[in-house]
Amino acid sequence: MQLALARWEFAVVTVFHFFFVPVTIGLAFLVATMETLALRKQDAEWERLSRFFGRMFLINIAVGVVTGITLEFQFGLNWSAYSIFVGNIFGAPLAIEALLAFFMESTFIGLWVFGRDRLSPRLHLATIWMVSLGTVLSALFILAANSWMQHPVGYKLVGGKAVLTNFWAILGNPVLWGAFSHTVLAAFATAGALMLGISAWRVRRKDASPEEKSAFLKGARFSAAFTCVTTLLVAVAGDMQARLMDTYQPMKMAAAEALYHTAHGASFSLITIGNLKQKPVFQIRVPHLLSLIANLSWNGTVQGIDNLQAADVAKYGKGSYIPVIPLTYWSFRIMVGSGILMILLSAWGIWAARRRASGQLEGTGAIWFTRAAMWGMVLPFVANSFGWIFTEAGRQPWVVWGLMLTAKGVSSLTVADIALTLGGFVVIYTVLGVIDAWLMVRASRRPLDQVYAAGPAEGAGTEGEVPGLIY
Repeated sequence: MQLALARWEFAVVTVFHFFFVPVTIGLAFLVATMETLALRKQDAEWERLSRFFGRMFLINIAVGVVTGITLEFQFGLNWSAYSIFVGNIFGAPLAIEALLAFFMESTFIGLWVFGRDRLSPRLHLATIWMVSLGTVLSALFILAANSWMQHPVGYKLVGGKAVLTNFWAILGNPVLWGAFSHTVLAAFATAGALMLGISAWRVRRKDASPEEKSAFLKGARFSAAFTCVTTLLVAVAGDMQARLMDTYQPMKMAAAEALYHTAHGASFSLITIGNLKQKPVFQIRVPHLLSLIANLSWNGTVQGIDNLQAADVAKYGKGSYIPVIPLTYWSFRIMVGSGILMILLSAWGIWAARRRASGQLEGTGAIWFTRAAMWGMVLPFVANSFGWIFTEAGRQPWVVWGLMLTAKGVSSLTVADIALTLGGFVVIYTVLGVIDAWLMVRASRRPLDQVYAAGPAEGAGTEGEVPGLIY
């Protein structure tokens, strides 16, 4: 019971934290890009948009930092045995993440916010690009630790603990670079979908001024193309990850398809109704697709769950080494399905924003697109969450693949202790989520002329706010 509650608590904290990570990484890059366009083109609309979405970036990074700190406390509180085992490995990448990436973000965010009217335009632009670089580096070093759990490298076992022997092997871990490219591109796509939904909605608002319509139409066109390209690149990165998964985590690959028996030229089921192990009631299958995903071979061999379980028992001893199959099977399909819908939605957005000579999102079709774009903002969060669920649940029962079982990593806590903190986190995070959503909605409704301030010399800004610091 302690193990189940500890896993639930870590899952709740991780998934909630990961709502904000992609938005932060993606919006930092988008805001930096918009500021660059504003400076190069001397375009006031891009300047307004950069400030508008910059406010949303700041809201999300504030909540993301708080939830990230809580996540790290989990290691020592609920997973002390695991922390002792991996501490020598995780110390280096997590320390670099805190001392380099996080401090870089914090320092340059301060310069970006408070230096808008004190720094030269080019230097101010450099600060937001440094913020964006910091978010990406932060993701790199955190994923370095996570990828070591998926595929341990550069270590030796000493006294029942993993000891680091080659830090560069950890940074060169092929699983790391597959996960890093996939995660960062997904973050860009998340921010793009968010910008597309908000921009399309603002263009359609009846009370929007012509200036706002023009600016948000520009944002809609840009974000539609940006989301389409980045989501396609996410698919490419995910395809590369599939080959790594088949090489280093074949059980996860088999679990993703609920493939119990080794197959040559294995097919892939788009959807299944009924029992995943026995003959289902209904299935839609694509011949040979799983083999193409796993090893780019039309008739390639994909190992089955039963065969892999027998091999693991022979290697590690008695026990079940099979993850929860329905969870891995459906989380994989929800992730992929959400990504496909994002591609279709963003392609529709490109067409909708450009099809009329007037350049406006007009007509019945545009109304339907605006509604779809607003609901489409949910898609990347669904894809990101279920992608992480698949990644971590598919690794079970290992907390470190092939080295430590999850059941061996938990702390010696009472059921009451874990249940109390789990309930507390659910309540606190629900409140935080509501506050964040309220702030985001409030920011998305804010008129552009209230977030666009000229310099102090012109005395711009709304009452009670400092010109140049209006985010």
